[in-house]
Amino acid sequence: MEIRLSTSDGVPVYRQIVNQVKYLIASGRLRAGQEMPTIRALAERLLINPNTVVHAYAELEKEGVIVCRHGSGTFVAESVSRQPGRDGVQALAARVDSLLVDAAHLNLGLGPLLQLIAQRHRLLKKNQNTSNGIDHA
Repeated sequence: MEIRLSTSDGVPVYRQIVNQVKYLIASGRLRAGQEMPTIRALAERLLINPNTVVHAYAELEKEGVIVCRHGSGTFVAESVSRQPGRDGVQALAARVDSLLVDAAHLNLGLGPLLQLIAQRHRLLKKNQNTSNGIDHA
């Protein structure tokens, strides 16, 4: 599992871990049932405080992305919901609002922003297909 942290983008480290784990699952690089690194191992690899990993894992578990089994380890959840409930849509709405504000500060109009979203979506799908052994290039 490859996670890269940035100290310059203002996103808390635990949130970066949460976002990247979700991306790794969405792209197929992490699969349902796959074991996650231990808290200590991930903290050592990322050179961060183990409490930060605890916070990230707790958030991921709360969202149903991972399952912590005491004595067995931490695993990607077998069935991550693909249908967002009302809470999921509200959470995405807040993120979209933030994205729109960031785009406005960069003087990026809706057209180019939608093109960027479509481009990133294609890349995510390509990564999913490649990691599933399907290459539609």
